[in-house]
Order: sequence, then C-alpha cells, then structure tokens
Amino acid sequence: MKAGRQGEKGKVAKGRPPRRNRAQRRELARRIHANDMSLEVVHPDAAGIDIGNEFHYVAVPPSRDAESVRRFGCVTAELKEMAAWLLRCGIRTVAMQSTGVYWIAVYDVLEAAGLEVYLVNARETKSLPGKKTDVQECQWLMKLHTYGLLRNSFRPAQEIRTMRTYWRQRKDLVSSAAQYIHRMQKALTQMNVQLGNVISDVSGKTGQAIVKAILTGERDGRKLAALRDGRIQASEEEIARSLEGNWQEDLLFVLQQEQEGYEFCQKQIAACDRRLEGYLRGCEDRSQGAGLPEETRKCRLKRKRGNAPQFHLREALFRITGVDLTRIDGIDVMTAATVVSEAGCDMSKWATESQFVGWLRLCPDNRISGEKVIGKGHLVTNNRLTVALKMAASTLRQSDTYLGAQFRRLKGRLGAPIAIKAMAARLARLIYRMLRYGMKYHDRGAEFYEQQYRERQIVFLKQKAFSLGLQIVEPKIA
Repeated sequence: MKAGRQGEKGKVAKGRPPRRNRAQRRELARRIHANDMSLEVVHPDAAGIDIGNEFHYVAVPPSRDAESVRRFGCVTAELKEMAAWLLRCGIRTVAMQSTGVYWIAVYDVLEAAGLEVYLVNARETKSLPGKKTDVQECQWLMKLHTYGLLRNSFRPAQEIRTMRTYWRQRKDLVSSAAQYIHRMQKALTQMNVQLGNVISDVSGKTGQAIVKAILTGERDGRKLAALRDGRIQASEEEIARSLEGNWQEDLLFVLQQEQEGYEFCQKQIAACDRRLEGYLRGCEDRSQGAGLPEETRKCRLKRKRGNAPQFHLREALFRITGVDLTRIDGIDVMTAATVVSEAGCDMSKWATESQFVGWLRLCPDNRISGEKVIGKGHLVTNNRLTVALKMAASTLRQSDTYLGAQFRRLKGRLGAPIAIKAMAARLARLIYRMLRYGMKYHDRGAEFYEQQYRERQIVFLKQKAFSLGLQIVEPKIA
C-alpha cells in the first residue's frame, strides 16, 4: 500500500497521483477496455515490463521509439542495456509484476539508473481476455500505469533488506534443524526406542547426550538413563525401560545422518547469529543515548527459548529503533526482530496506522454495494509479519494483562479465529505508534480493563433504559 499519496481530504500530495477507491478503479478499468481516451494521464512517461526467467519484455509508448516493444535477456549487461534504452526513450517510471525472485535484479538495475520502479501485485493487473502473450502483458502494464491504476508495493530500504536477508536465513535454518529432529524421532520410534515419551525435547541437553551415546555404541539402558539431567521429571528407571529397543543397523545409520545434519544446522545458525550481531552493531543508533528499559520477567523468559539468538538481540533492536517493542504483551524479542526486518523502523511509509493494518491484510474485507455490506470475505496473505503477529496474539489467551482481558472478551463473543485477527491488528497499531511517534507502552492490567468494560456496559444499559422510558437505579452499598 502506497503511503502518503493523499493528504487532507480534497488535497493531493504534490507529484503523487490521486488515490482511488475500488469502485473508481473498476470504472477506470472499464473505460480503458472500452478504449475511452478521455482518461486522465497520470504517468505520461511510463513503461511496462513483463518479467520472466530467461527474457524480459519491455513496452514504451509508440511515440517514443519505432520499436515500442523490445525483448531483453536476464544477464546484467542486457539489464543495463534495458535501462539505457528506457532513459533514451524519456521514460521516468516503470511498472512490473513481482514474479518470483526474478524481478529483484531488474528492480536494482533500474533503480540505480534513476528510474522510479512500481512493483505491483499480479492480482491487481487483471489479465487480458483471451490468450495472453508476453507482448500484450507488458503493453497492458504500461497502459494501466499510464492512467495511475497500479499501486506500488512496499519495499524497505537497503539497510532493512540486509537485516531481512540474515533473519530469514536464520529462520530457514531453524526450520531445517526442526526437520532433522523430527526424522531423528522417527528413526528412534522405528527401533522402538521411546525416548520422546520420557523427555520433552530430543534436541535438549539430555536428549542429545543419549542420542550421541547411542551413536557411539552404548546399548545399556541404565547407562543411557544415567545421562539424564536433574530437571527431567522421569526417573532413571522409566528412561531405562523406554530405551530398550531393537537396534537395526540401517536405522542407526539414518539416525547418524540426521544427527550430523542437525549439528551442521546448529553451526550455521551460530554463524548467522555472529553475522547478524555484527551488522546490527554497525547500524544507526536511534536510541539517542537512552538506556535500555528494565527487562520484565515475561521478556526474560521468552528470550531464553532454545532457538533464541546467542547474543543480546533485544538491546540491539532497542538501539536501532529507539523503542522497546517487547514491552507490549505478546511481543517477544523474536517477534520484534521480525517486525523490524519485514517492515523496518520508518513507519512514515504508511500515512496512518489503518494503512499499516491494511498492508498487513488484517483489516475487514467487506463487499459494499449501495452503501450496504453485502458480504464479507477473507483476506489471504503470506506476509511473514502478519503470521508472526497472529502467533503473538494467540499467546494472549492466558495473559493477565489489559490485552489478555480484551482478547478473552473478543474470543467469547466472536470466536478464536476472529479474535486472533483482531488482536493482531491491535498489536500492529501499537507497534505503529511506538515506531512512528516514539510512544512508550504501559500495561494497565486486566482489572483495569474489566472495570472499564463494566462502566461502558452501565452507560449502555442506562441509555437503553432511557429510550424505553425506564430508569436504572443503582443499589446503595452500605
């Protein structure tokens, strides 16, 4: 969602096309299909690019070049040739679809050449009727962009994109390590070694000690059980009974392979942590010399999860953002890192917090006709930040905080899915205010929310009784 395209009502930001709602965009699209040339030209120097794996098709207005559609290869030399041709044609802005990861190199080359690049969602371009060709696609993108019918997608600054690369790589490594653990448990179960029934995590201290001992040739259940950590609830006798299995050579080989894969992932995660720590240390300090707020017990427990980074990530995030997002209930340091890596620190990209919620697709999808809501849809998205906020919202169900009480009321009235989405939107608004305006979050507790809700209900009942000609008399407490 393009932020800041329109300021106050009736006023359009200088140099930006006016914002149009869904009905206005449909009407403009209908007039374009009807070849109505009375449309307002918003981007006269526009071009369209159809992105492909091997070739890219580029269309410019026919008046700019005798060959208005050209095909360029995907190598860097041809991409630079594409940028030079667009500049010779007097092109200032280019529209292209976000096709896989093939658009990234084109985007970087065109941006470096000084062109304004619009990265648009393919769902909003409306395919041409009939059989589609690459030439028609790039011409259609150019035409839509000329009349201002395409919205630019959000892309953070290079500083945030670098952090995003490291953070996403780390999450992929954590996911790969989890798959190795699952396959280790499968191999143990096939050998009837019920280790997962007596300890909660095979990747923990006790689980890893037992697995490594098995791979070195130890088969005595009592000796293996003696490796248990003192915090394990199961006794040595129970663990020893669970470790009596049928040791098959082929499954032991699989277990060895999976263990080596898991250890390799752990080394890769540690290397990623070191690179991420060094990069964050070199980022701009926005804390303005303020000290890191005291860490609450809630944040401290969440930071000590098994997959947490091996450095003080909370301190690094506070230094580059200037606020402590973990003060918000439900937002731990991992979710805060996802917020910064996906959306960045500059919330001015979205004019209002409602636009930020809409970009996350956490807003209602109401279909309106005749100023009436005729249907409600479900906004599907694979935005990583949206998923992280929904997971954070789901942890509020047992929280003794203001947000926890609000979540429980919404869950009882609307159901869990809608309550999770609503609270995720609430968390997004709080994050927007903290990053945009530097606000500090202070939790007033569940009791304050319950009292506030009770007072609202009393006011509502009094108004309802007055409309019925009745009066509510509050009992006097002796």
